[in-house]
Amino acid sequence: MSTPTALGTTEARTRLHELTVIDVRTPGEYAAGHLPGALNIPLDQLQRALTDLRHAADRGDILVVCASGARSENACKLLAEHHIPTATLTGGTGAWTADGHDLHRPRTGARATWAMERQVRFTAGTIVLLCLLLGVLLHPAFQFIAAGIAGGLVFSALTNTCGMAALLAKLPHNRTSAADLDNTLAALRNR
Repeated sequence: MSTPTALGTTEARTRLHELTVIDVRTPGEYAAGHLPGALNIPLDQLQRALTDLRHAADRGDILVVCASGARSENACKLLAEHHIPTATLTGGTGAWTADGHDLHRPRTGARATWAMERQVRFTAGTIVLLCLLLGVLLHPAFQFIAAGIAGGLVFSALTNTCGMAALLAKLPHNRTSAADLDNTLAALRNR
């Protein structure tokens, strides 16, 4: 197993023309803006793309990108387990734009959705507020659900994983269609 490495935004921008950039965010997040030339293979679809990613790695370096770097680090670990060397973009697209680099925003195609982190914050906050309200109006036991969500958020921070994000990624607006993934894999093969 190889050890994933990281590239800063300056080095990644300098080498962008020679890298195969894989964006592991949801299709909606990708549509909202991605690194120029990046291909979208959502994290939950990486297993399906292993063969094509291995061939791409044989032809050159792969840079894996997400919003903040957490999902791309997980993707790099998964790919390393399959002997596919990759690097992650330190800080993700957030760091890329913070350093003044532009994102490609397609004019047509998938509609943009909220970033996964924002979806998690909204969902968790809504559940907590609703359960606190129901705990006051109906039964105090609803407050245990709010406490469970809070515990889940603490666990998420400690482990750098997020079960709620995994569940939200399965919603239709966060999923890629089989045809879209097939087109992305064909583009990856033709690079």
